[in-house]
Amino acid sequence: MAVRAVIGSWLAPARPALPEPVDAPERRMLRIELVILLTVTFGIQGIRSLLELIDDLLSPVALGDQSVAINQPQASVNVIDLLSQLTSVAVLVAWGALALFLLARTGIRPAMVGMDRGRLGRDTAWGAGLAAVIGIPGLLLYLAAVTLDLSKKVAPSTLVDSWWTGAVLILLAIANAIAEESVVVAYVITRLRQFGMHENASLVSAAVLRGSYHLYQGWSAFVGNALMGLLLGRIWQRTNRLWALVVTHALLDVVAFVGYQVLHGHVSWLP
Repeated sequence: MAVRAVIGSWLAPARPALPEPVDAPERRMLRIELVILLTVTFGIQGIRSLLELIDDLLSPVALGDQSVAINQPQASVNVIDLLSQLTSVAVLVAWGALALFLLARTGIRPAMVGMDRGRLGRDTAWGAGLAAVIGIPGLLLYLAAVTLDLSKKVAPSTLVDSWWTGAVLILLAIANAIAEESVVVAYVITRLRQFGMHENASLVSAAVLRGSYHLYQGWSAFVGNALMGLLLGRIWQRTNRLWALVVTHALLDVVAFVGYQVLHGHVSWLP
């Protein structure tokens, strides 16, 4: 009975749907805004990832024998590559900032979605704990998926070793976290609330979106990231602390990006 009560509490609507649903004219405008933002950011990435996965599945090479890199060199000249990587950081941060700006434009300030500095210590502790809980099962899922031909071999970084590589990988990790959590959690779930969608339905929608733009890595990446989206999205619905999610995501990516850069070639199980 105790387990059932905990599960029921977790699946129940997390908290009152705030802000309140908007009227029909405003809803139409917000739907247009939502479509435009997702077309510019992660929605179009989801479509591209799906097309890439279909192309890979039609290849005679098994998915587990294919490989993909997340962070790749963008130029042959070292300094130009550095500047190009920094532009990628800027674009990701701008995506997150745009989502928060659009929310603020309709009266939902960053502090109202948990992007204030009032609880940074607690948010950081929460984020670190969540990263530990998610990271190890995620790695095991990936290794099993490659063995079962459900995922490509993923190289988090193929950047050349340089004086700036580690710092840029950390910046990319932080930028990814800001962009994804601001757009996919804070913006999407908030707007779906305003459309009158149930909390559980908005949570699942955001999680599916999160999984979709990881499809280029394989089926397991979709499943793993969608499950992470369900967990992080529900935590946000209950706590309204977006910083904790940003810290979680950033730590996961820092360990993956920098850890791969350091360990590649030294351990046999990394591609």
